[in-house]
Amino acid sequence: MIKACSFLPAATQMIYDMGLNHLLHGITFECPSLALQEKEKVVRCIMEGKTLTSIEIDRIFSASKAEGKSLYYVDETILHAIAPDVIFTQDTCEVCQIDTACTESAVAKLPKLPHLISLSPNNLQDVFDCAITIATAMGQEEKAYTYLAGLQKRLDDIIDTLRSHKAPLKRVMLMEWIEPVYNCGHWIPHQIAYAGGVDMLSNPSGDSIVTHWDKIMKYDPEVLVIAPCGFHIQRAQEEMHLLTEKSGWKNLKAVQTGQVYLADYDLFTQPSASTLVNGVELLAALFHPELFKVPQHLQHKCQKLHDSIAVSS
Repeated sequence: MIKACSFLPAATQMIYDMGLNHLLHGITFECPSLALQEKEKVVRCIMEGKTLTSIEIDRIFSASKAEGKSLYYVDETILHAIAPDVIFTQDTCEVCQIDTACTESAVAKLPKLPHLISLSPNNLQDVFDCAITIATAMGQEEKAYTYLAGLQKRLDDIIDTLRSHKAPLKRVMLMEWIEPVYNCGHWIPHQIAYAGGVDMLSNPSGDSIVTHWDKIMKYDPEVLVIAPCGFHIQRAQEEMHLLTEKSGWKNLKAVQTGQVYLADYDLFTQPSASTLVNGVELLAALFHPELFKVPQHLQHKCQKLHDSIAVSS
């Protein structure tokens, strides 16, 4: 029987979604809560357990990247004990997760070298393809097709509703970080498009980048979604003064019409197929509340700015 390790939360989520968690033995410290209760933590971070501001986090990660250092490390004792056949890693973002280079260094000391599989999606279809890659590597390819068929049906239902009502595209912005402000990239612009919006400040299938405030002011989004990478809504709320104190904040159309929302990061910056489809369903309800309602199971994952009650339609 195959023994697998997942060095990224998105892969761990998809392994659980597809019912393959009995083959999973090692994970990272940032994986979903159920996995953290059941599996060995192999990947750790020197910043684990620390409470830092957005500015401090950005400064530390930027410095480590400039110096070519990694903030992540592998518990080699646990890895040796597991002796995995396959390890899922990534190269999409060396800031947020351990990358393949760091993983290769750790596994080089193992008596039996596992198969390293890098999952580095750029767009939403790539994320779906990653599910197939994972299931195939674990000897259960058919599980992926069943899993993805259900998710695709949910996306198709949203598209069909938007088309049947000739819903206009909403001018939106989704922020991946607060200070400095980062736009959204990779698969997130595709999520926005599926939900009936367009983010002209985004970078589809590419990295998110620092976006200057004057550019945001000129763009003037109708809907603003703030989902900082790694932050749940309560944590993001603590940082919102960094935005609300900016010159011109109150003049933004999204602010004036009460369409500024905080959302949990894992609906967007965690590229597991199910969480991203959840994100699309949430965005559709925020962009077009006349057509969609926020699903019950997602209401706690989104909040109108300054509201203490989760968004509901």
